[in-house]
Amino acid sequence: MPLRLYNTRTRAVEPLKPLEPDHVRVYVCGLTPSAEAHLGHARSFLFFDVLRRYLEHPRNGWRVTYVQNVTDIDDRSIATAQLEGTTFDVVVARYYAAFKEAMRVLNVREPDSEPYATKYVPQIIEMIGELIERGYAYVAQDGVYYAVETFPRYGELSGKKIDELRIGARIAENEHKADPLDFALWKFAKPGEPQWASPWGSGRPGWHIECSAMSRALLGVPFDLHGGGYDLIFPHHENEIAQSEPLMAKPPMAEMWVHGGLLNFENRKMSKSLGNFEPLTELLKRHDPFAIRLLFLQTGYRKPMNFTEESIAGATSALRRLQRGAREMRRSVVGRPLEKELLRPRLDDAEREFFNALDDDMDTSRALAVLFSLDIRSRSFASAGMGADALAKFRAFADVLGLRPAFAEDQLIEVDKQVRLSADFVDRVVLQFPGILPPVHPDVVEGIDPAQVIDKVIAARTAARTAKDFALGDRLRDALAAEGIVLKDSKDGTTWTVAGA
Repeated sequence: MPLRLYNTRTRAVEPLKPLEPDHVRVYVCGLTPSAEAHLGHARSFLFFDVLRRYLEHPRNGWRVTYVQNVTDIDDRSIATAQLEGTTFDVVVARYYAAFKEAMRVLNVREPDSEPYATKYVPQIIEMIGELIERGYAYVAQDGVYYAVETFPRYGELSGKKIDELRIGARIAENEHKADPLDFALWKFAKPGEPQWASPWGSGRPGWHIECSAMSRALLGVPFDLHGGGYDLIFPHHENEIAQSEPLMAKPPMAEMWVHGGLLNFENRKMSKSLGNFEPLTELLKRHDPFAIRLLFLQTGYRKPMNFTEESIAGATSALRRLQRGAREMRRSVVGRPLEKELLRPRLDDAEREFFNALDDDMDTSRALAVLFSLDIRSRSFASAGMGADALAKFRAFADVLGLRPAFAEDQLIEVDKQVRLSADFVDRVVLQFPGILPPVHPDVVEGIDPAQVIDKVIAARTAARTAKDFALGDRLRDALAAEGIVLKDSKDGTTWTVAGA
């Protein structure tokens, strides 16, 4: 099955067919570093990182040119600079450096090209000139504007209609455009603002024209895939199309438009005014970056998602479980031929299921489930002498998802330091809480790993405390304490150790 993605432009899931047989050209709208980056930014860039990894995987074998821009000039960076008594580029450099470090920690690969808008002013001016010459833009008192009514297909990407958009639209007092829907291509300079010379007067680019000019300069048009967050569909991406396609011999600007879903923080949109905004750099100090990746992978990229302390605690616990499974696979022994014969199809099935999931509109939730299926059978693979084969497959899948460093040897050695518990522990704990803890999985040859039962107890305790059933939460904690398991609660979630270990 070829890779299929949801194309916002056609509103259908369809195969990705590169315009060049072995080359995929991708443009993703990057950061506007006028303030701290947040977790919503991370979700978007993490998804496109996974998509890029899969495009380049030998299964697809495509060469990828990945461009992700930097909007380094905008109203907010200028306002912040004026407030601080500095320059806009100093503000941008500070926030973008923090963002880049966060991406490194999250194992997001560097773009092939990272164009800054201010470095492409000549290309932007050239494109604006072409739009004016062809009648799609006009010079006004305060800048150059795009005339929306000149582009009949305006609104096709977002599904919006021009007449409906005009209802309630108005022209601000400081604007001189002809139509409320027209948008700025070039803003004439105000006192104290950065400016560049142009044929129409000194000023700076508008936001939308920057991406049109940079994608055309670096990828050429048309190109294969344009990506970004769902909130960019309108007006940003709609305006990019309106600017770019009238200048093309054969539209569309991009064959595929791929958009990621929005992220709420504790059930609300992230906002400093609401008090639920936390800079990405601070979150990474409190949480395992690979637990954050795993948490995002558990939800389809197009779906809205809610980040909570409970959800990241669960993802952290799930990551530790996978690490313990990978550790088990390292304990490979000389197994019996019959066991190998029975388990070999499991690895073949895992590979087929993993790639089928990604081919189906990058269903990372299903792909991640394949890693957990290998984890469930980790002890069986090891006892059959197939631990090395299973671990190699496991790590190959983790690499596509950007999780591979979490399963490096040094990480597994740390997990290995935990003291293992006797198999009797499983029966004792499960029997105490019928209906709360699920029975042992029937597919596991040698019984469930006691560490997995501990994780289930911790998850049940977290759920009980969230539901304010503190009595049940205490019973679950005490049951583990009676078995010599010590729990430690922190902002990162609940961890455990064996007493005396």
